[in-house]
Amino acid sequence: EVAAHMMAGRESQAEAALEAMLHGAPPSRAGEVYLVGAGPGDPELVTFRAVRLMQQADVILYDHLVPEAVIDLARRDAERIPVGKEGGGAHTPQEEINAQLIDLARQGKRVCRLKGGDPYVFGRGGEEAEALVKAGISFEVVPGITAAVGCAAAAGIPLTHRGLVRSVSFVTGHCRGGDALAESLDWDALARPGHTVVFYMGFRNLPEIRVHLTSRGRDPKTPVAVIENGTQPTQRVVTGTLADIGERVEEAGIHPPALVIIGEVVALRETLMPTPKDAPATVLRLLETESVV
Repeated sequence: EVAAHMMAGRESQAEAALEAMLHGAPPSRAGEVYLVGAGPGDPELVTFRAVRLMQQADVILYDHLVPEAVIDLARRDAERIPVGKEGGGAHTPQEEINAQLIDLARQGKRVCRLKGGDPYVFGRGGEEAEALVKAGISFEVVPGITAAVGCAAAAGIPLTHRGLVRSVSFVTGHCRGGDALAESLDWDALARPGHTVVFYMGFRNLPEIRVHLTSRGRDPKTPVAVIENGTQPTQRVVTGTLADIGERVEEAGIHPPALVIIGEVVALRETLMPTPKDAPATVLRLLETESVV
């Protein structure tokens, strides 16, 4: 407890906890919540701070998109509760998640709310933080590498590039309730040339997105990338243009979770695609095949 207070910069609480321990008093166990960004999928992209808090948490509430390899970084004896939301499938209502966080913290537990990407980028972390503030629960937020940044880098796509693109928008392609996608976004702004647009949760609405952008002047030849399971071993990337990306992803059999990147920077993937992690082993296998070694 003393170390946790010091790492969080709460020196007065750390000193009080240390004094209590020196005098034989049991450590206080006021509950708290950690809103932790788990990154885009690759466990090596989780921050040190995230891992430290996962290791000291008593309970882990995790989203559907958080891979098992990331969840396994948590303390072994921690209780693990799935509260994820799967598009078109079962989900835990946000109000119920908020209530669980508050109830567990009031029991004196340290609760890690583990979210894919960053808690404050399409992760509803702000809603959970508001609920915790109203309930008087202590919490902290740990940023994570959001999907747009992580998946784009893993696919060899810089979201901005000098002389080519000077701005980028992160947009949700999924509407709440009965809202129409056509009415919920500033399509004129998104259709500007020289501007990268990243759609989260927009894969199923890709045909509609294409129509809205091209009808407002975006060139049908604008490059597009769709990234499935970004940064993970199962990552797949399909590229095309606004005119043909729908047919290309259908031919490839791409399925959610998938991120959509639209803009001139997608064309840079041809030259900037990262070298595969197993490149040395691949070269070695080729050499062995040719009996060169």
